[in-house]
Amino acid sequence: MSQFASVVVNLEDKIENPGDTLPVAGHIDAATYKAGEKSFSLDDGISYDVMLTNTGDGVLATGIVRAHVTGECDRCLDVAHFEVAGEIEEYYLFEEPEDPESYEDGFELVSEDRTIDLSDAIADAVVMDTPFVVLCRPDCAGLCPTCGANLNEAPCACEDKQKDDYAASDSNPFAALKNLKFDE
Repeated sequence: MSQFASVVVNLEDKIENPGDTLPVAGHIDAATYKAGEKSFSLDDGISYDVMLTNTGDGVLATGIVRAHVTGECDRCLDVAHFEVAGEIEEYYLFEEPEDPESYEDGFELVSEDRTIDLSDAIADAVVMDTPFVVLCRPDCAGLCPTCGANLNEAPCACEDKQKDDYAASDSNPFAALKNLKFDE
């Protein structure tokens, strides 16, 4: 089941012969989507531009989806904006194949009423083009693991304090040297 509303295309009398093509373009007014455990907002929905081609035994759908996306930065938890420009490639067979396992990437069937639903292919393209690690900017410094300060805004004093604490602690391998007296 798709994350987005159905995008049903009626093929009746449109691409009846092998090699016939049908351009399909449009917009989905979706507000959000999920990729794994992460949720994202779509600023202006999703635009798609697809070419449907009759291959003789089915319909090949190829094209591109575009969206402006807002999510959460994985390093600093601030708002992150990015663009999605995913490729659609889906195959819709006219009839169930004799050997379904021969289709490694899977397939869909053209319905009995000669329609196809592009919503799953569009959703797959959006999710596949969503970055695994979302950043507010490429050089995001993230949060301090000790105090939680956003290091993009200002450095914190935790690192210097940790260095001083470690130098003075007994777990430092050079701690025995701190009491060493030098002859003058």
